[in-house]
Amino acid sequence: MDFQWTRDQKMIEKNVREFMVKEIAPIAEEIDQNDKIPKYLWPKMGELGFLGLSISDEYGGFGYDTVTYTIMMEQMARVCPALALSVGASSNLCAHNLERNGNEEQKQKYLPRLCSGEMIGCLGLTEPDAGSDAVGIQTTADRDGDDYILNGSKMFITNGPESDLALVYAKTNMEKKSKGITAFLVEKEFPGFSYGKKLDKMGHRGSATGELVFSDCRVPIQNVLGEVDMGVRVMMNGLDVERVIVAGMALGVGEAALELSLEYAQGRHQFGQPISNFQLVKAKLANMYTEMEAARGLVYRAASLADRSDRGGKGTELHKLAGAAVLFTAEAASRAVTDAVQIHGGYGYTMEYAVNRLYRDAKLYEIGAGTSEIRRLLIADELLKN
Repeated sequence: MDFQWTRDQKMIEKNVREFMVKEIAPIAEEIDQNDKIPKYLWPKMGELGFLGLSISDEYGGFGYDTVTYTIMMEQMARVCPALALSVGASSNLCAHNLERNGNEEQKQKYLPRLCSGEMIGCLGLTEPDAGSDAVGIQTTADRDGDDYILNGSKMFITNGPESDLALVYAKTNMEKKSKGITAFLVEKEFPGFSYGKKLDKMGHRGSATGELVFSDCRVPIQNVLGEVDMGVRVMMNGLDVERVIVAGMALGVGEAALELSLEYAQGRHQFGQPISNFQLVKAKLANMYTEMEAARGLVYRAASLADRSDRGGKGTELHKLAGAAVLFTAEAASRAVTDAVQIHGGYGYTMEYAVNRLYRDAKLYEIGAGTSEIRRLLIADELLKN
């Protein structure tokens, strides 16, 4: 399947790439070392249209499809996976889910500010004791007049410590289990909402990850996202697109590993010749290229199917394909960065070379947004269902 980008898609790919190379590449190591994305980048990315790329123009976005959004995320991750992760958490996990499931008042209130970079969004689902078992969350929400009172905590939340708006899942009916979950839009100023510790991660440094704490947090009833006790519908609604986008980011990391390896192998000389002449180095480069091209086919086929599914396509096929895309691409990216470090030798083991950062970043794609083990179960269950 040969994917030919439209004129707009080619322009967006070029613009994102140029921005990342010019604005972000010079400070990528600084972002990693300081574990901080400069705040000024958010309104700048908003002005360029990156934060609202897939949001309808009536809410401050541009209304592009999943394929176009994935192109952007791939290009971001090629230069700075941490920035790509934070952008994805705000613009996809928060804003996109809000647009799909929110009412008109909620969308008018929050989406323009998320698209402009005035607000940073996050998704609060994972808890200290509920990761892959998402429906096992223990955060509660009890009705009190015109408000809900939230109690509990969320962990491993991308953008959590710096977010202005959190899309949070809580149990409104503990006895109903998965059928008693509700989604809420929680502003950072709401009383009883605070940030816990910021986590010190080995990879994706700069993309703030931490804990959200709710201690009798009062959330107005108008900030219920979707229907009460129907939060699982909101949760599942965007999972396939999330998997496609994570796969796109992993693809960008694998491509960057190949680019750096090609450059280094041709410039590094041993025994009187560039190491790119050595057969075992050539084999690694060939394997990296082959797996990234195979991953590209999976990622963009899944992205294309996601767009068709929005128009009435087959959801079951998308579940399988999105799961396969993120499973294969995440593991292929990990293999690519491992080979890239090996090609760089001792230099690849130092903090001075970008390949070290990619090596640390890549592992997340096998863990976040569902582990590789859970993805395999998901794919198998869909196969057996038919």
